[in-house]
Amino acid sequence: MLGVALGMAVDVQAAAPTGLMCNLITGPNVQVLDPAPRFTWISPFSEQTAYQIVVEDDASRAVWDSGKVDSSKSVAVAYGGKALSPDQTYAWRVRTWQGDASSEWSVKQRVTFTPPANDIYTTTRRPLRVTPTPPTKIVRKSDAHWFIDFGRAAFGTIELTLDQPAAGKLTIHLGEKTSDDTTVDRKPGGTLRYRAVTLDTQPGRHVYRVTIPPDRRNTHGAAVLMPKDLFEVLPFRYVEIEGLSKLEPDDIRQLAVTYPFDDDACAFESSDPTLNAVWDLCRYTMKATSFLGVYVDGDRERIPYEADAYINQLGHYGVDREYAMARYSHEYLMRRPTWPTEWILHSVLMAEADWMYTGDLASARAHYDDLKAKTLSALARADGLISTQTGKMTPQVLASVHFKGKLRDIVDWPTTERDGYDLRPINTVVNAFHYRALRHMAKLAEALGRTNEAAEFNRQAEKVYTAFNEKLFDPQTGLYIDGEGSKHSSQHANMFALAFDLAPKDRRRKVAEFVASKNMACSVYGAQYLLEALYEADLDDAALNLMRSKDIRSWYNMIHVGSTVALEAWDMKFKPNLDWNHAWGAAPANIIPRYLVGVRPLEPGFAKALIAPQPGPLKSFSAKVPTIRGPITVDYQQHGVGYELRVNLPGNCPGRIVLPSTAKPLPVKLDGKSIDAPAGQIDHVTPGEHVVTVGG
Repeated sequence: MLGVALGMAVDVQAAAPTGLMCNLITGPNVQVLDPAPRFTWISPFSEQTAYQIVVEDDASRAVWDSGKVDSSKSVAVAYGGKALSPDQTYAWRVRTWQGDASSEWSVKQRVTFTPPANDIYTTTRRPLRVTPTPPTKIVRKSDAHWFIDFGRAAFGTIELTLDQPAAGKLTIHLGEKTSDDTTVDRKPGGTLRYRAVTLDTQPGRHVYRVTIPPDRRNTHGAAVLMPKDLFEVLPFRYVEIEGLSKLEPDDIRQLAVTYPFDDDACAFESSDPTLNAVWDLCRYTMKATSFLGVYVDGDRERIPYEADAYINQLGHYGVDREYAMARYSHEYLMRRPTWPTEWILHSVLMAEADWMYTGDLASARAHYDDLKAKTLSALARADGLISTQTGKMTPQVLASVHFKGKLRDIVDWPTTERDGYDLRPINTVVNAFHYRALRHMAKLAEALGRTNEAAEFNRQAEKVYTAFNEKLFDPQTGLYIDGEGSKHSSQHANMFALAFDLAPKDRRRKVAEFVASKNMACSVYGAQYLLEALYEADLDDAALNLMRSKDIRSWYNMIHVGSTVALEAWDMKFKPNLDWNHAWGAAPANIIPRYLVGVRPLEPGFAKALIAPQPGPLKSFSAKVPTIRGPITVDYQQHGVGYELRVNLPGNCPGRIVLPSTAKPLPVKLDGKSIDAPAGQIDHVTPGEHVVTVGG
């Protein structure tokens, strides 16, 4: 097991706030596009009662002193001074109180305000990082022929430090796949990457960086380009070099490009080795695919898509305390939407997730009107159900969501992964997304003080709920049909009804059993919602078995075929042009921390945390889940018919524990004292370490 330290939140005067963020950006130096930024920190106190922020100019003169503010707020605290001057650097620090006890001042974070190029609200990101990575294996194939393995695929190039007796020419092969143990596969199939590059060398000792020729497919049109101050990249793990007589381990490095990533921000280890390997694959996918600083659909196109970005966003939240890249990706897509109907609706899901994980409404406020349009309420008929095929998709509607072209329902991708879905004008999956978007918009509107609009969104949602359950449900089978007039019930129609809370209580069991009986009858994208549906229906056994399955439709299969990053599809059998670097195939990166470990925000910005583990038949697990207020650690260990659950909440982050169910009622102890836990819940859990024993 991990042996994660589970110490109490620190309540001593010597401690200071840590984890400073300005506009969601960590690090000692931050650039922002906002002259009135927002500040976040991790409190050293279990219950912060006050704070003081001081902002200084580059001459250490205070330009704003909040004074002592009686407040527990430690997330997205607004700057209250005179607007920051353009291109000047400031520094801010904070101290906090719990009652009469005060903390030390935090270290300073430097902030530079750069005026935005236009009036479109945009979140700033951190610069990309280049990490030199040594090889894990070098094999001499012949006198002048070498094979190098870097252990994992990364987007980048290679750097060679060579001392050559004379000028020469090297042939360098880079690829994601091998054809045998020491040969880069020259014809890997699909969109798996292979590239041969020639490098001219000079006499003497020189450092060479291999230049990757651009691929027109992913460097034109809607593709996102590499920053001009960096270099073109290729996803690769393996290298062969021909024409080189000598190579030492220190002579070669993989230059991996990623967004800044804290490898220690998260942890997960369980009693199941397969699940651990799946977690590692999906966690690393979040890091490896961040090479552009915006969520894209892999190397084939390098284009952001809303559904890809949403799964990537949740996964990134699950493995790192980083929110700026997710928000930037969401905002990028607000004005660059893609063609699937459900993808437009995903923008609202992304906005709600951003708010819940950051507690910061700035982006939602700035994009509120666009988000309203992206509920697609303009396509609704009298009963609230929407369709792109009833003449309501006018140029005005398309313009309101910033799309040029024609929206089309997707359900799942590729089309062969739809479980025989019967596409109808009134589409069940599309309307499930519409319902979820309306509920989320109601929450955002309420938080923004738009009470009347929140009530209207909820009214529309209720109308959709009623029509959905009257017109898209077959009472004879007890299942949801694929669309109005359909006779077919797919896994998709039913799993989205479950995942989005559209199935009434008396229907849930039948629907859930049907969904579980189909196993993995969907794509890697659909797996996100399939797993959510199973966990929401308390079928954690079924969900766990899918995540640790060794069938061809599994994350284990991605590892088995040789990839170290999630695949675009389960196997080349299902998508012949798949790639090996697609973050939408890494759903367990968010499903494990959010559902199996059970850590989710109950209130925006983790003002209150939910810890609701659903371990299924796992004997044990240990996890560290990052949050904006600091990491939450959870340790679960079965003991006979009961178990022990250890939870540590960071300072200023109270929570609610929902206990894993047992076959029969068992006594519950919290920190050694017997308690009642109605409905398996322990509310008002204070920050710090707690031990829950179920069954003695």
